[in-house]
Amino acid sequence: MQRYNAAMTFMRWLVASVMLAFGAGAFAQPSAPVLLVVGDSISAGYGLAQGEGWVDLLAGRLKQQGYRERVVNASISGDTTAGGLARLPSLLREHKPAIVLIELGGNDALRGGNLQSTRANLDAMVVAVQNARAKPLIVGMKVPPNYGPTYARTFDALFVDVAKAHRTPVVPYVFEGFGEDLALFQGDRIHPTAAAQTRILDNVWPVLVPLLARK
Repeated sequence: MQRYNAAMTFMRWLVASVMLAFGAGAFAQPSAPVLLVVGDSISAGYGLAQGEGWVDLLAGRLKQQGYRERVVNASISGDTTAGGLARLPSLLREHKPAIVLIELGGNDALRGGNLQSTRANLDAMVVAVQNARAKPLIVGMKVPPNYGPTYARTFDALFVDVAKAHRTPVVPYVFEGFGEDLALFQGDRIHPTAAAQTRILDNVWPVLVPLLARK
């Protein structure tokens, strides 16, 4: 009986030790993959109440439909592709995202920037994301016709051209289907209203879904 009690005591100690050493890691749920959004005011929710922006709606739809991704919105109003490229390395290190949605370029064009530089910045961002073993998704924009047809065509084509060069998915125009409806834009005629945010999400969603982790 004494040997039996000693053996049982040893077994209890062994089980407790194994659970202490490995239990937390063995039974913990895998961390949710991060979907990082690097954008400008369109994704930062300029002029909207908290929770109304399309990125907030995206987080809600992911949860509602059973996807595991956790959305991190690193968008800054007024940001450019140069600013996004400068911020990207630290964001990749900090968040270790599985997917990076790049919604930048509109402010480059509104400032009449050099479009070769814009393209080079987008190229570099996509490469950095791929080198970090994440999946990039480019979200494109258009400029008003008063910038001139040549500038507008060159800018509009940037996003698809970069996507083709790197074989990455693209939303050619984030305002597709409502970009000329002024009722869906704020007084500045640049930033969409709260009513337009679902329309933005619906443009991004079908391109994003194939990149998401399995439910």
